[in-house]
Amino acid sequence: MAADTFALCEDGAVSIRERPQADGSVRLATTEDAATIASIQAEALRQNYSALLPKQAIDGFDLAAATNGWTTAISSPPSLRHRVFVAVDLVGVVGFAASAPAADSDLDLERDAELPAFHVAPGHTRLGHGSRLMAAIVDHAHDDGVSQLVMWVFAADDPMRLFLRDNGWDADGSTRDLDVGELLHQVRMHTGIKDAPDLIA
Repeated sequence: MAADTFALCEDGAVSIRERPQADGSVRLATTEDAATIASIQAEALRQNYSALLPKQAIDGFDLAAATNGWTTAISSPPSLRHRVFVAVDLVGVVGFAASAPAADSDLDLERDAELPAFHVAPGHTRLGHGSRLMAAIVDHAHDDGVSQLVMWVFAADDPMRLFLRDNGWDADGSTRDLDVGELLHQVRMHTGIKDAPDLIA
């Protein structure tokens, strides 16, 4: 699915066909993936966010509760537009992302969607898994009639902001302070979705 997407992010993002590829693919998650998703989330918190989040926020991550939460999100989503995707390689699940109708009051519930989670396991980054996850999200959002994707990211999370910018995203001017034991500043990133040009045989 991801390798054949016909929906592109706007603002100059390249097609998935032009990105570096690895042995991998993206599919919708099943409940059997929930424990691995939670483990990737915990690992990403420890390795990627230890300098951003308070120690108590990282130490307080409950793996069992997260596994149960992802199991519910996958098995009983609130709507057909709530989805969990996993990136897989030759050995198993190496990343995941979630998409849902946008929740912010200034956005259109029908035309906008948000990414509440997006992680590639440490040690598996820069291998194309993130790009394939993004392509799958865009593909499904396009089919849903979504015209814009948004995602809240920490202002100090340079790797995520740069990844999103490389995929055609930009800050939309909205900010907030998230209480995670201390207030951390976040910015909202966004991208438009459009049809790719018709291919000429």
